[in-house]
Amino acid sequence: MSGLQPPRGTHDLIGDTMRRHHHVVETARRVLQTYGFEEWSTPIFEDTRVFSRTLGETSDVVSKEMYTFEDRGGESITLRPEGTAAICRALVTNGLTQSLPQKVFYHGPMFRYERPQKGRYRQFHQIGGELIGAESPLRDAETIAMAQDILRELGLGDHVTLELNTLGDLASRQAWREALVAYFRDHADALSEESRIRLEANPLRILDSKSEQDRKLLDDAPAFADYLNDESRQFWDGLRSSLQAFGVDFVENPRIVRGLDYYSHTAFEFVTSKLGAQGTVLAGGRYEGLVEQMGGPAIPAIGWAGGIERLAMLLDSVPELSAGIALVPMGDEAVLKAASIARALRSAGLRAEIETRGNMKKRMERVVKSGASHAIVLGDEEIAKGVVQLRDLSSREQQEVPFADLVRVLSTGRA
Repeated sequence: MSGLQPPRGTHDLIGDTMRRHHHVVETARRVLQTYGFEEWSTPIFEDTRVFSRTLGETSDVVSKEMYTFEDRGGESITLRPEGTAAICRALVTNGLTQSLPQKVFYHGPMFRYERPQKGRYRQFHQIGGELIGAESPLRDAETIAMAQDILRELGLGDHVTLELNTLGDLASRQAWREALVAYFRDHADALSEESRIRLEANPLRILDSKSEQDRKLLDDAPAFADYLNDESRQFWDGLRSSLQAFGVDFVENPRIVRGLDYYSHTAFEFVTSKLGAQGTVLAGGRYEGLVEQMGGPAIPAIGWAGGIERLAMLLDSVPELSAGIALVPMGDEAVLKAASIARALRSAGLRAEIETRGNMKKRMERVVKSGASHAIVLGDEEIAKGVVQLRDLSSREQQEVPFADLVRVLSTGRA
């Protein structure tokens, strides 16, 4: 069994990596709760139809990337490739479609079989927010502002740019789609092979193409702004003015698209230049048919998801562990007393560890190296007097503290 490695495209979360991951989640959780969002957790695998119906059979995720298998009962099961569909399934399953709005956030592992690259894994982690029952462009803007607040709290405000687009309503999008298809068919010979396939199955995805030959064609492609009807223009104007009211800066990018029919109006991405070509760290949009596809009523919603690995990579520093308190007992009776003291400290919310290996010098060397703030030294003499020797490792001051006063002294810093 020697030489075993994690499967390609996966990684272990330990040490600094885990601390970065945890910091992203806890920071986001704190901001999300200020907006009234509640945490949900759904299974990491679902009935395959949850994703194949909603993401579209022709999408890259469904056709190339999903981890799908048949379980022992003959059911088709898929490891979740994203979180939104599962949240909408949970809304319907738990009978919450009449209790709107629902403000939900989630985090956890997602799975896609794709080529691993910087910040992108086959098992990756996302944190996302969904406002189900978003009745106006104000709610879209508020949800985007919430995402920006998270990025700012992570210290990434100066490293990301919000790019914004409108997808209009279904009627506007259909008219534009027809114009795009006609344009690309006239230039089919100049398209990349992948885009020629997309032309028949999902033409809007051509706008996402990274191929140089495709991007040359995009400059002269029909502009979506020319196909927006009055209702869509009003929504777009309302979104931009609401973002300004929330103090959110943005850059309009007409090439941001969502190739699925249930997306409408708002589409956005927070992008950075610090991760190379794969620069999107958080993205989302408004959707209006997803709950309906799960068997519920037509409910408009706005949501986003961010890659935790990518966000963690952008952090300037690794969050440090809180300084702990080291107990250094000398003698069997002192070890038992240290166990009792450690329990009292932990009950008070203080981090405490008992150091028992080696002589006093070796123990103190490890304690100092651990970054502990204080050392509690006790032996037979201290036990007899009912005290400990409390040493402040930064100031090197030492004081004798009774057992009964130890928690108070460590909590308040006063003898």
